[in-house]
Amino acid sequence: MKVLVATEKPFAKAAVEGIRDIVENAGHKLALLEKYSDKQELLDAVADSDALIVRSDKVTAEVVEAAKNLKIVVRAGAGYDNLDLVACSSKGIVAMNTPGQNSNAVAELAIGMMIYISRNSFTPGTGGELKGKTIGIHAYGNVGRIVAELAKGFGMNVIAFDPFVDPEKIKADGVKPVKTLEELYENSNFLSLHIPATAETKKSVGTLLMSKMPKGACLVNTARKEVINEEELVTVLEQRPDLKYVTDIAADNQTLLNEKFAGRVFATAKKMGAETAEANINAGLAAANQIIKFLATGDRTFQVNK
Repeated sequence: MKVLVATEKPFAKAAVEGIRDIVENAGHKLALLEKYSDKQELLDAVADSDALIVRSDKVTAEVVEAAKNLKIVVRAGAGYDNLDLVACSSKGIVAMNTPGQNSNAVAELAIGMMIYISRNSFTPGTGGELKGKTIGIHAYGNVGRIVAELAKGFGMNVIAFDPFVDPEKIKADGVKPVKTLEELYENSNFLSLHIPATAETKKSVGTLLMSKMPKGACLVNTARKEVINEEELVTVLEQRPDLKYVTDIAADNQTLLNEKFAGRVFATAKKMGAETAEANINAGLAAANQIIKFLATGDRTFQVNK
């Protein structure tokens, strides 16, 4: 069978070599489409593919329709909002992600951005330390748990809110669970966001929550830009000149934010959460292994559609 790796932003060479070994050792054929600039290239390449690996590439209904033989698509990474799950399900295509493979990379970046903004973006002047501050973890999944562990290493107090995680499991990690989002934001000097972009969470973080944060607090977003109400973000930063916002996903109005709130906001030039050699390789190999298991045994452990 043909396994296509379609990546506008390619995997590292070592990851591609590892994927090739996994696929070819299982008796399948690997095809590569890297750094493509035209959607038609993807439509043509996927037409006779049985399996597809992507990174942030969009697998739309049009792509699904073009993929007449496609049985499985795996997004190498945790988030999968770039996959049209409805379209996949309508064609009987299994959609998967690779949870946990990028988690450490994202968590380290979150901590790094906290240090960066606390030290005045590494410009001269008196900054602050993480030690003794309280960090709130909004969604205690793979990334959130690692952020919590790293934060404890810096001597921070860690609290978390996640209605889908047993509070006793959170406590077992030495983290204090809180009962409401309001309580989380009210008590966090740093608030680390790890929620997915869903119908319920899009634009859910805005004035109501941010205005409750303590003086000098910072919101850290390594999740999705869609979960931020960007218009309200501007308003609350105007009303609260002590608040800060750092993000790995530049806002649609990032230029405005940079101009109005210089020194209080920061966005990476391009999403960097998973941009480490280790995460790149881990996610690619996991995607390949999941495809091979599915083709061999029908294993659907990481399926995200119905």
